[in-house]
Amino acid sequence: MTTILFSAILASILHVISGPDHLAAVTPLAISSQRKGWKIGLFWGFGHLIGMLLIGVLFLLFKEVIPIEAISSYSEQLVAIVLIAVGLWAFYRIFNEKKKHTHPHTHSDGSTHIHTYENTSEEHSHKKKMKQNTLSSLSIGFLHGLAGVAHFILLLPVLAFETKSEGIQYIIGFAIGTVAAMTVYAFILGNIAKLSKNANDPLFFKGIRFAGGLFAVVIGFYWLYLTF
Repeated sequence: MTTILFSAILASILHVISGPDHLAAVTPLAISSQRKGWKIGLFWGFGHLIGMLLIGVLFLLFKEVIPIEAISSYSEQLVAIVLIAVGLWAFYRIFNEKKKHTHPHTHSDGSTHIHTYENTSEEHSHKKKMKQNTLSSLSIGFLHGLAGVAHFILLLPVLAFETKSEGIQYIIGFAIGTVAAMTVYAFILGNIAKLSKNANDPLFFKGIRFAGGLFAVVIGFYWLYLTF
């Protein structure tokens, strides 16, 4: 039983980290979310798992009626378009940010202090952006789960088990591995982004964000090329 669980976890981890489209989808959002980047990975994992289970159930129950392969193909193309959109949105955020400005202020004792203000509503809209990022991550993960009937092959071992409990254990292990792998990846990315921002090097921080967006755009166009 333990072997089944860990085999499923390992299979799902390898599946997640071996897909450049998976990593490209999460990277810009995790970098943008910084220390809460782990939430991006978590929601992507849940969405991906739901999509995979849905396409698997449809394949088993309605493969003679519903064009599963067509749905999967269109999903792959949609994933590519979404990846490009995520990357471009990251570029927009980078180049549309308003810079800090300083304001000298003289106190009653004659001393002069310089106050720095953020000429942006980023701090006030942080929670809103975080919700948008997590919802986007959940949706992209769901599309990834639908994209490719090959995902169903990863769950085929369930049909070979002698008991239902073994099959359930494999599915649980697969779920744990899927969610955990992307959560850890997004957590690491988010913390790297946060550290670079705290280092007071805006150019380096923008460079990381730009690289994340470029990663998504390049993989998106490549995926679009493969699906046509």
